[in-house]
Amino acid sequence: MAIKIERKIVGFAIDRPEVAEAVAEAAPEAPAAQPPEPAPAAAAAARESAKVIRMHEKLERPDVLIGSTYKVKTPVSDHAMYVTINDILLNEGTEHEQRRPFEIFINSKNLDHYQWIVALTRIMSAVFRKGGDVTFLVEELKAVFDPRGGYWKAGGKFMPSLIAELGHIVEKHLITIGLLQPNTPDEHQQRLIEQKREEFEAAARQQDAFAKSDYPAGAQLCSKCNTVAVVMMDGCMTCLSCGDSKCG
Repeated sequence: MAIKIERKIVGFAIDRPEVAEAVAEAAPEAPAAQPPEPAPAAAAAARESAKVIRMHEKLERPDVLIGSTYKVKTPVSDHAMYVTINDILLNEGTEHEQRRPFEIFINSKNLDHYQWIVALTRIMSAVFRKGGDVTFLVEELKAVFDPRGGYWKAGGKFMPSLIAELGHIVEKHLITIGLLQPNTPDEHQQRLIEQKREEFEAAARQQDAFAKSDYPAGAQLCSKCNTVAVVMMDGCMTCLSCGDSKCG
């Protein structure tokens, strides 16, 4: 069977004793090749990397965790929900210090959702403790739609379900601890949005003077950020909230 040699040949040995003796008599004795010693800086970096504690499922829970609690009040329930996400601080006091989510709890006086709340929070906490990339939970939760219909939040933002709002809360928390980058328009996009908004408001002065809205009257729902902020500008539907445009 052929064997492919991947490394450079630096020496050899012969299995048959008689051939090995003949080669030893004919060839001068050569010193054995020694593996190169690692550079001091590389060795120190390797030792430092080995000491870094990373998130894994066997990591024991400390007695004290850092937590944040978010209040959720929706029109579909008479009682508010309180979402608590606790974080663990890894490698505290070093350059590898990280804050990672460890567990999640949801408390409410409304017991109608008790079963799925317990199941969901236990699964999410297990995913947090598993380690790795946990940001996928955000999109999975935000993609859940209530068959009975969603609801509108203050400011004209549409929530397709209570689970989707939980996804927005997890996203906000991951942005706070640095696991996600905020999905906001850059300076150029923000200036363009402000310019388009001023032009549209100047062309639509006939709107009700007593109407209180963050965006012009007659705006449509944006499919990207779920905000009623899509208006027709320059022959193209443009969102004044996130900058999304049908024209690219």
